[in-house]
Amino acid sequence: MPDTIAPETTAHRPDPRRYFEAVDAKRSRQADAPPVCLYLEVTNRCNLLCETCPRTFEALEPPKDMDWDLFTSIVDQVPGVARVVLHGVGEPMLVKSLPRMIRYLKERNIYVLFNTNGTLLGPRKHREIIDTGLDELRVSLDAAEAQSFLRVRGKDMFDRIVRNLSAFTELQQRTGAALPRVSLWLTGLKETVDELPEFVRLAARIGVREVHLQRLVFDDLGRGLARADSSLFEQTRAEEEAAIRAAQELGASLGITLDASGATEPGLSLKRAAEDAPWATCRRPWSLMYFTAHGRALPCCIAPFSARGYETYTLGDATQQTLREIWNGAAYQNFREGLLSDTPPKPCQNCGLRWSL
Repeated sequence: MPDTIAPETTAHRPDPRRYFEAVDAKRSRQADAPPVCLYLEVTNRCNLLCETCPRTFEALEPPKDMDWDLFTSIVDQVPGVARVVLHGVGEPMLVKSLPRMIRYLKERNIYVLFNTNGTLLGPRKHREIIDTGLDELRVSLDAAEAQSFLRVRGKDMFDRIVRNLSAFTELQQRTGAALPRVSLWLTGLKETVDELPEFVRLAARIGVREVHLQRLVFDDLGRGLARADSSLFEQTRAEEEAAIRAAQELGASLGITLDASGATEPGLSLKRAAEDAPWATCRRPWSLMYFTAHGRALPCCIAPFSARGYETYTLGDATQQTLREIWNGAAYQNFREGLLSDTPPKPCQNCGLRWSL
C-alpha cells in the first residue's frame, strides 16, 4: 500500500465548495489538506494537428500512454479525492485501458470526466463508455462547419464527429442513460466566434444540451492560431460581442445552456481579472495535482500551454516519489510561496489575463 495523503477522515469525500473556501481562507507554503482533484494525462498522443495546441508544434515529452501501475499508484495515494480529470495534451480515447481506468475510479465513488475530440467516439465505443459510469464527456469541436474545422483542427473529420456524437446521444435517449453528461466546446477565436450561434443550433440538432465557449490559451511565439491576435480576451469587437449575445438568446429559445470556461457567463469570461496581480486568486497549487503521462507533476492543466518546456516548473516525479513527498516537498512549497508574492513563477504571471482562472 503506497503512502497516502488523506483527509482526517476518509468516510466521505470532501465537498469541493467547502474545500475551496478553506483554501481561500488560508494559503501558505504548505498545503494543510490533500488535493481534492487530480488531472491525469492518460496519454500525450493525439490524432489531430490542432492549430491552437502546443503539441502540434513541439514535443513536450516523448509519446506515451500512462501505464496502469502508475495510474493506480497515483489514485490510491489520494483516497479522499473527489474528482479526476482524465486528459492533458493528448486524446484520451486513444488509450485502450481508458474504460478500465474510469471503472476503477467509479468503484471509488469519484466524479470522472474527460475531454475528447470525438473522432474515435464510434458506435462500438458508445455502450462501453456509458457502462463505465463516466460522469461527464466534453467534446471539443471548435467549429460549426467542416471548412472552419479543417482550418482549426488540421484534418477533415467534422462530419465524422457530428455523426459519432449524434449516434451517442441518440443511444442515451433511447436507453434512458442520464450519464455521461455531454457538452460541446468551442475555443473563442476571432476566426470562429461568429459561428457561435450556428454552433448552438448544431448542438440542438445532435442532442447536446450544453455549449461552452473556451478562452484561447496562447504563447509568445505566434504559431498557428494560438496567437494574441486570434484571442477574444479583452479584444472583442462589437460584432463578436453581438455573436455571443445572439448565441445566448438562441440557446435560451432552444433549451441549450451556454456558458464559458470556469462556468462563467461568456461575456464575463472575456473580461480582465485582478488588475495588478491576476495570478492572486489561483487556488490550484492547494487544491489539485496534475501528472503527465510520464508521471511528471505540474502546477495545473494550463502549465503545458503557458511556457515552453517543463523543466522550470516540474514539481515532482510520481515514478520516483510518493505524492506526499511531492505535495509538500520543497519544489511545491517554493512554487506556492512564489505565487503568493509580487513575483510569481513565470508561467503564472499572466494567468487570468491570457487564460481562464
